Amino acid sequence: MPTEFFMPMKKVPTITHQQKQVAVVNGKPVFYEPEELKAARAKLMAHLGQHTPVRAYIGPIRLTVKWCFPLKGKHQDGEYKSTRPDNSNMQKLLEDCMEDLRFYKDDAQIASLIVEKFWAKLPGIYIKIQEL
Repeated sequence: MPTEFFMPMKKVPTITHQQKQVAVVNGKPVFYEPEELKAARAKLMAHLGQHTPVRAYIGPIRLTVKWCFPLKGKHQDGEYKSTRPDNSNMQKLLEDCMEDLRFYKDDAQIASLIVEKFWAKLPGIYIKIQEL
């Protein structure tokens, strides 16, 4: 049985997982998340937490994600968005949050990934998980 839901958000997180920072402490690199990345992670965790499945998916899955950004300028509802942020960087933070919340045991289980970005009257993130 697939898991499917939409998380409405006035402001869809656009910060990417790649925006972790590095500081040198006692001559060693230490990675940390800047405040904006921590806030985006917390927002995703809060929204996703309402949809956590009863049990984690354990086999191969198809993950479909539709990022719906607030309409701007002359864009139409449902029009594909071809500007930043790019899908792969944005997607990594979402997948990590889903793994932390036990949607699946490991994001390596994602054997099929469909990611799309749109301009939308109702901004948010649509997610569907299917066992393969």
